[in-house]
Order: sequence, then structure tokens, then C-alpha cells
Amino acid sequence: MTDTFADPHTNAETAAAALRTTAAVRERCGQLLARARRGESAWFEVDDSQLDDAARRVADTTRHNYPSLHIPLHSRWRHFEAGRVDRKAQLDALLGGLPHTMRAHAQIDLTVVSVLLDAGAGADWKYTEASTDQVFNRSEGLGVASFHAFTSGLFSSDPARPLQADAAGLRALSTDRLARAFQEEAGNPMVGLEGRAILLRRLGEAMAEQPEIFGEDGRPGGLFDVLINPRGPDVSHTADVDAHDILSQLLASLSGIWPAGNAIGDVPLGDCWRHSAARGEGLSDGWVPFHKLSQWLTYSLLEPFQWAGVRVHGIDHLTGLPEYRNGGLFIDSGVLRLRDPQSAAALWKPGDEVIVEWRACTVSLLDELAVRVRQLLQADEAHMPLGRILEGGTWATGRELAQHLRSGQPPLRVDSDGTVF
Repeated sequence: MTDTFADPHTNAETAAAALRTTAAVRERCGQLLARARRGESAWFEVDDSQLDDAARRVADTTRHNYPSLHIPLHSRWRHFEAGRVDRKAQLDALLGGLPHTMRAHAQIDLTVVSVLLDAGAGADWKYTEASTDQVFNRSEGLGVASFHAFTSGLFSSDPARPLQADAAGLRALSTDRLARAFQEEAGNPMVGLEGRAILLRRLGEAMAEQPEIFGEDGRPGGLFDVLINPRGPDVSHTADVDAHDILSQLLASLSGIWPAGNAIGDVPLGDCWRHSAARGEGLSDGWVPFHKLSQWLTYSLLEPFQWAGVRVHGIDHLTGLPEYRNGGLFIDSGVLRLRDPQSAAALWKPGDEVIVEWRACTVSLLDELAVRVRQLLQADEAHMPLGRILEGGTWATGRELAQHLRSGQPPLRVDSDGTVF
């Protein structure tokens, strides 16, 4: 009999599985925040006296943006509404009278490719929408550009079926074609364009290798069938899904697409980084998981599932997103202080401990901030889950502070490959 506990691959898979949960994200991030509060961080001090002020800022922003407090979920679909244009209605019109399941497939295809294209584009890039003459930049620009790239058939291998993303279409996607779709050129540079193109090609490869999940054509929409309709095309009136189950499926099936070389043995980890103070069992020791883009994708997939008649629960199992707007909120509001202010002038890698700590503290502080924001807005967790506080919210407040203090630039400079921030 083979002793599987002595098998390095089995041990690596066990450790990776332990790091692919939001419970692990919260636990490891909590370790680093507690350490910083004890004064043991080489990079940050924590000033808890500023948390209430940060919460007031977020509550004020939320009331301004959503006076009725009818706050949608933080989602890529908010960016498709940029410029007060209802692009979901445009997509619905293009999809015509297709059944709910087929519409969900298209919506999921769009969501996945759009989110994977969503990382900091840089301050100099912009996108001009031909149909409205509106100019967008940053996340809104990336959302609008990816919407039109999708509806034009850029990610489909079948000209007769443009409203899809499939394995063959993504594997054949050249960086030049993506650049044209995003209007990238010498006078309009986009940060991390090559990394985004590589990521989509890797997505195509991963889907082609897993037809049991993504179907013979290799479409992201196959996730819907695996989670909701394993026995047929009809959506049951009792269909439901836990938000973490969507995330778990994403992490299990797409963990190999991320350009970051983080791995335990031969098992890729994705957005999971080393930190000398992070403690855990076995081979997971020393790792801090975030899974930011996968969680952003999960948040963004919740509405397509709901539109298809599926009840989604457990939304607060997901964590806050450790990116530079949410993270910037805590530095710019004084909750987090750099021990060495000169650190703000350096160019860091995503795996540098200062960035890992910044992101970890952000995750844990968002949970603490959410409690205070709910109190200020007189809302409970059921009506205002973390996903709505992010939208209301923390991300917008972080952006406003960055715009006021640094013309929109983040408080720490990160040399990103276009897939982490």
C-alpha cells in the first residue's frame, strides 16, 4: 500500500487546498494585522484611533453615492454602467429571446474575461466609446472597453456566435489585437497589457484541458452548469449556490492561469505570497493567501447567477479586496502609517513583504471597518453585507483620497504584472 502522506504532490495539494479558502485568507491576514498592532512590523504602525474617522468617511461617501442606501453589490457590472449607460440592456437586446441558461452563459463569459482584464491600467490610458463619444479611464474604461471587445466577438472563435468567449478564441488572442480593442498605442499607453493577453491565453488553455467543467467549446459559462445544472439545461425554481462554492470552483479549475510563479511543489497557488511571520500547518506555513482577482470575479458573477433565477447566499464568506484603492484608504486616512515614509518613493514587487503586509492589513481592517460603517448607517449585516460596503463604499473613498492627495496615484508603488492590482 502506498503511503500517500509521504507523497510530496499529495502534501502540496493538501496545503494548497488549505490556502484556497476565505477562512484561510482571514486567518493569515489577521495574524499580520495583530503583529503590526503589537509593534512587531518592520513596515507599518496601526493607529486604531483613526478607524472611526475612516468609517465616517466611508459612510459619508456611501450616503452621497446612494442616498436611499439601495446599494448594489461591488461588481464588474457597475463598471458596465459607466457614463450612465445601461450596457446590460444592450447585451440583453443582442441576446434576444435566449433561455435563461444560455443568457447566463454569455453573461458569465463576459464577466470572466472582463475581470481578468481588470487591473491598474495606469494614469495615462483612456478609452473613447464610439457610440457615445464618452471618454473613460481606469476601471470604468477597462470595463467599457472589454464590454465592446466582447460584443464585437474578439474572444470567440466562431464568427456566427460572437457573444461568447471560448478556448480556441482566447488561445488565438494576440497582444496586438487586444491592444487595438483597448485603443492602446504610443500616445495612450496601458500598463500590463502583455500580462493581460497572456492571462487570457492561459485561460483558454485551462478551459480546453477541462471539458468536464467548461464544455467541449471551453467556455467560462460552463461554471454555471457545473454548479447549478449538472443534470440538464433547466434552472430549478429551488436552485441556490453559496458564494464560496463559486470561488472554490474558480480556484480549483483556474489556479494554473496566473503568471505569478507562486507554488508549493508543483501545485500553483496564484495570488498567495510568502511572509516570514505567517504561521500555518505543514507546507502552508509561511504563505498568505489573498485570491483578490478570483474574489473580485466571484463578486462579479453573483448577479449573472441571480438573473438566471438562482438564489445566492453566504456573500459575506468572501473577504474585502486587497487592492490599492481599499488599501490606500487605510494609509491615507492614517489607520496605517509607514514606519519609513521613504518607502512610498520605492517601486515594490507584489511579493515584497511590505506589500504583502499592506494587503493583509487591508483585508482584516475592512472587516473591522464594515462593523463601524453599518452602525453609522443604521444597517445590519443582512441588508449591508461586505460586498455592498465595498461598493458604497470603501473603494470610492480610497479613490477620492488618492485623487486629492496624489492625483489618483496609490500611496505605494507596485510593479504589477496586470493581474494582482
